[in-house]
Amino acid sequence: MTDDVAYPPFKLGKARYDQTTFSGRLRHYMDIIDPRMLFVTESRLKESRKLLDDFKHGSLPPGVSDKQVQYGRQGRNAIIHPDTQEKIFMPFRMSGYVPFGTPIVVGLLLPSQTLASTVFWQWLNQSHNACVNYANKNATKPTPVSKFFQGYLGAVTSAVSIAVGLNLLIQKAKFSPATLGLIQRFVPFPAVASANICNVVLMRHNELTEGISVLDSSGNVVGSSRVAAKHALMETAVTRVVLPMPILVLPPIIMSFLEKLPLLQSRRRLVLPVHSLVCLATFGLALPLAISLFPQMSEIEVSELEPELAALTNDKTVIYNKGL
Repeated sequence: MTDDVAYPPFKLGKARYDQTTFSGRLRHYMDIIDPRMLFVTESRLKESRKLLDDFKHGSLPPGVSDKQVQYGRQGRNAIIHPDTQEKIFMPFRMSGYVPFGTPIVVGLLLPSQTLASTVFWQWLNQSHNACVNYANKNATKPTPVSKFFQGYLGAVTSAVSIAVGLNLLIQKAKFSPATLGLIQRFVPFPAVASANICNVVLMRHNELTEGISVLDSSGNVVGSSRVAAKHALMETAVTRVVLPMPILVLPPIIMSFLEKLPLLQSRRRLVLPVHSLVCLATFGLALPLAISLFPQMSEIEVSELEPELAALTNDKTVIYNKGL
């Protein structure tokens, strides 16, 4: 494949891959979550921003290729928030979600959890999720810090309550020890999925009353739309339910087979490292698939917007940042 095919002509404000298709979004988000982007230096970030500014003003130095500009945008997009244009704290960037989140997933799926360990891992997971949600939220409207804590407390409470409640119900049931241990491994999914929805709704419900900014084809703000906000929250909530499904369901199934292998039967110390690798693999595959369900900059028909807002533009569609 030549560079001309791999790197089409660069267009400012347009993604490298077609965002109207799932495959295009998947390739787009693979760039965003690339863990290598965690190691982008401050000097490279400055070079990337200067390169993009030069392109915007038509003053690119001679010999700069589309590949170089695309690569510069990848580095910037992995670090800079699209609304605030400020750097996202490294552990909460999407490129750091898998590396920083995998140890938590391993902890959530550890067998024979005690009450204390269940509470700890659910709390840690929701703390991480809340920070990632907040760092990557739609920031076209200011959000009070109190909303962040409201969403955080709601998510932690729901996750811990569901996880502890299900564990208590399972323990009261008359299952064999082997069956009980297997069933308990699936408890984290309903707890995490429910808490993820709670987290997103509580942290961003103000968008439903205040609306989020919608942009025309030229990138100009048309106004704030509550209809677009509803779409953004629904898309984000669906993503947050789909994301933990393979991460928290597949590893228990895979490990139930692997743990029966003679190698792991005779060398029990290998169980945790193997478990960690399985979690890392499923997390790395599930994240880009889940966040590719909807484009980050989504489109909505102007006819669906509030009448007073639709009257302000001649475009047939407008775009909004749904957040991650």
